[in-house]
Amino acid sequence: MTRTLIVLAAFLTLSVPAALAAPPEGTGKPESPGQSAAAPGQQADKNAAKACKAERALDPAAFKTKYGTNGNKSNALGKCVSGKVKKAEEQAEIAEARENAAKTCKAERALDPAAFKTKYGTNTNKSNAFGKCVSKLAKAATTG
Repeated sequence: MTRTLIVLAAFLTLSVPAALAAPPEGTGKPESPGQSAAAPGQQADKNAAKACKAERALDPAAFKTKYGTNGNKSNALGKCVSGKVKKAEEQAEIAEARENAAKTCKAERALDPAAFKTKYGTNTNKSNAFGKCVSKLAKAATTG
């Protein structure tokens, strides 16, 4: 009985400091970039905020004039950050559209290379067919 109590007391004495030293679950940094679903969006927000703060530091009055929309232009930082985040999201969408277009064009070219060149090629030897295909599909994906 006393041996069990001693072992239990030793276990509790050693486990309490370890439990207090570990951060609560979900509050530590992720081990890999893919662990957190919101990480890319949060990173874009942080980058935009840093860029806007740096721009504001250069000329605060010009910054307020450029981005501020309310009566005293006090919303300039928020407008700057949201604008930069929106632009970053649009650029990511365009990059994804290009990647998807390239995959689609590659698959179409593999089915019938000669027909692919005829359909998309515009120069004399139709060697620009792949680029023209990607451009056409990516533009269509980002405009509607």
